[in-house]
Amino acid sequence: MMGEAPQDGLGRRRFLRVAGAAAVAGSVGGCAGPREPAPRPSAAPSAPAAPATAQAMPLEPPPLPERLLPGDPGWRLTSYGPAGAVDGYCDKVSVLPGEPVGLHVSTITDGFRVTAYRMGWYGGALARRVWRSGWIRGRAHAPADLDPLTRTVTAAWPRSATVPTDGWPEGVYLLRLDAAGGAQRYVPLVVRSASVAGKTLLVHAAATWQAYNGWGGHSLYLGEGGGYDTRSLAVSFDRPYDPTGVEKFLVHERAVVALAERLGVDLAYTTGVDLDRRQALEGARAVFFLGHDEYWTPEMRRGVTAARDAGTNLAFLGANTCYRRIRLERDGRRVVCYKTDAGLDPVYGVSPELVTADYRAEPMPDPESSLVGVYYDGFPADAPYVVATPRHWLFAGTGVAYGDSFPHLVGVEYDRVNPTVPTPRPLEILAHSPLMCGRRPSFADSAYYTAPSGAGVFASGTMRWAEALMAGTRDSPVTHGIDQRTRCFVTTVTENLLRSFGRGPAGELEPAPRDNVADMYG
Repeated sequence: MMGEAPQDGLGRRRFLRVAGAAAVAGSVGGCAGPREPAPRPSAAPSAPAAPATAQAMPLEPPPLPERLLPGDPGWRLTSYGPAGAVDGYCDKVSVLPGEPVGLHVSTITDGFRVTAYRMGWYGGALARRVWRSGWIRGRAHAPADLDPLTRTVTAAWPRSATVPTDGWPEGVYLLRLDAAGGAQRYVPLVVRSASVAGKTLLVHAAATWQAYNGWGGHSLYLGEGGGYDTRSLAVSFDRPYDPTGVEKFLVHERAVVALAERLGVDLAYTTGVDLDRRQALEGARAVFFLGHDEYWTPEMRRGVTAARDAGTNLAFLGANTCYRRIRLERDGRRVVCYKTDAGLDPVYGVSPELVTADYRAEPMPDPESSLVGVYYDGFPADAPYVVATPRHWLFAGTGVAYGDSFPHLVGVEYDRVNPTVPTPRPLEILAHSPLMCGRRPSFADSAYYTAPSGAGVFASGTMRWAEALMAGTRDSPVTHGIDQRTRCFVTTVTENLLRSFGRGPAGELEPAPRDNVADMYG
């Protein structure tokens, strides 16, 4: 969520003093682990000698477990090139292993090829190449269409190739398009898990990726001339991402995937779009929402709540989670969200539970805090993360003491506990961080509660949690000023969370939360 901050903050309290904290080991970026290998130079691809299809050169399935395989540091983009050099999108957000996916590409060059990289740990390389096409003849397609009613941008290009996923492991992928002349783009694809039983499920926030995607000049935030009033009221997956594609994944999700795979957690993968389609969550040990997961359908929320009530642990590693109520239309290819213009939504007055307003807003207010435990409070903010309950099991191995702080970890959006809205109790506030949201004093909170089913629920309360896992590394050298000490702290806490939540209902395995809301908010 970007825009004006809510004005319901509490008064500023005494800022807790900074105390020293012991260094901790282990990090996605290698706090005490192996260094990332140096990148291999790659020459710009030459023009294709002849047309080819996307069926060529599959790689043999390796015998080793996926997390122990060597990676390919050459996955990164090295040349973006001019606008329109090469752009593409998949006709599905996710597929099951072995299910083909259509790829739609426009290029001003003679041709392109496609390389599929599975994102993970891979000894610090962070990706492994699983497939590469032959050269495919290029063609430039007409500019995107704009629906005048909802200002929805749709590319609607013909299919350029069919990408097979036979033998591909479950996980999140970047399909890299390499055009003749060297321009490159990413196209995201999730190969989702058929079963989640006994696993920790990672949920990729595809609807939020698309909400912020400005390809074609429109998103759910901005439209012509960069204005809010000309923004889209619905956005389509039938268009590429801008500017390098899938930035929301790279910034807010990739580091959690890498850490979870490095730890050897038994993982499953899906998207919020699939949760809307009633993907079964029965038997999952835990469900992790990785970073910025703002846009939820009511069906998605009901499914996640039911999983919690059946004993599945929930982790919300970002902030501003489950803030916008959306509808998915056209077989999940269109994200509808009228937001502050909810009165214009065609279902207004007909199906109030489907009106695409904020969850806390009329006509059917249902704040996210009843599930997440914390309540979105504002934007923008930049503040230290201040520890309030250092003996909590999640902080084991960090060496923190009461009042220890970690600069810049809170931001740019944040959540807090708000006792005046529906909130599960008992609720333990683990970090209580004073801040200024613009000129308004407030707090950001990390919080933990357990449901009657025994499920544990953790919310970090800051958008920068996942970013911090890679702060100061090659892929995120300057992350809001977050230092290595903060990166190691966040890494250790996240490791504790992944390991504990992966064992079963945390309420049965870890100490019960101690309600301290009154201590913080009187």
